[in-house]
Amino acid sequence: MDADQMSSALKALADPTRLRIVSLLTRRDFCGCELVPLFGVSQPAVSQHLGRLKAAGLVHESRHGQWVFYHLDAAAMAELTQALDAVATISAPLIAQLGSGPEGCPTPALPAR
Repeated sequence: MDADQMSSALKALADPTRLRIVSLLTRRDFCGCELVPLFGVSQPAVSQHLGRLKAAGLVHESRHGQWVFYHLDAAAMAELTQALDAVATISAPLIAQLGSGPEGCPTPALPAR
């Protein structure tokens, strides 16, 4: 997962309602209509939240007749977890470019990891 994908996923999770939806989806699949009364918002609002999670690749939908069920993409969540564990590596190319810093700039030594 690159920095742009991680940023998109984290932005999708930054909203408390979407974070709660993801938490629910870790338990089981949900029909969109089940989520409306849980959050006390309109059906279009729930659909917008689910759409944002889908756009970030964290949630998928499946149709069963007239009903749309949503499920968490476990692989995407695992990839996000791994990316968060390795977040320090995002800066590795930038650190390599730093060198000793501009002349006169008191660049502190970076701790080894």
